Amino acid sequence: MNVSVETSEDTLQVWVDQDLCTGDGLCVQYAPEVFEFDVDGLAYVKGPDGELQMAPGSRVGVPAHLRLEVIDAAKECPGECIHVHRESDDAPVAGPNAE
Repeated sequence: MNVSVETSEDTLQVWVDQDLCTGDGLCVQYAPEVFEFDVDGLAYVKGPDGELQMAPGSRVGVPAHLRLEVIDAAKECPGECIHVHRESDDAPVAGPNAE
């Protein structure tokens, strides 16, 4: 029963695998503060300063107030390219490697 409490307190990180991104845009709709399209039509994560993180596998922290939106974006992503992991143990929370 403590799993939900632990999960809600753990810091999450998110990144997008652009090789799998379909450019569908659900992530940008769910959490525009975290995801944004670049000129290539693919989604990227944004750092705290709003700058796109262009390096492959670049991770950013998920703001606490956007946790559910980011998790939903990963679950609904048609390209299955959004990875959400717990920072403390790097365990997948949502996305293609999550259970």
